[in-house]
Amino acid sequence: MPSYVCTTVIDRLSADRRAEIARAITRAHHETTGAPTYFARVQFDEVDPHVVFVGGAPLDHDHLLVFGHIRGGRDESTRSALISAITAGVCDAADIDPRGVWVYLADLPPSQMVEFGHVLPEAGNEAAWHRALPDADRRWMASLGVERPDDTR
Repeated sequence: MPSYVCTTVIDRLSADRRAEIARAITRAHHETTGAPTYFARVQFDEVDPHVVFVGGAPLDHDHLLVFGHIRGGRDESTRSALISAITAGVCDAADIDPRGVWVYLADLPPSQMVEFGHVLPEAGNEAAWHRALPDADRRWMASLGVERPDDTR
């Protein structure tokens, strides 16, 4: 359901750091929204430092942009808590100063999103949606991810 793209300069993040950041974002999304961890998708894009500008000038400081597409329908306090949790998790996992972390969230209507071959449910309706899926799809989704507590709520 959430799809996050993390952009930084080439070679800024090791494979271990990328994995730590992906876990931090996944955990923040799950703990803040209650959405199952297997829905979280985190992608890393690395760009040449000469193609990033801040304030019209070439980037000259440590910088990591996290852009997340999430399902709409959550209240302002949940979105605010999510942004704060992602920022803190990314700062810790990437060992970067908060001034260099930018986090943007964009809400999308769930009816305009398909994952695992199914149109997504409204926020808060994940459990009923999950129960209605074919057994094979539920098993496959349960096999994904690194954290698999009771993720069906």
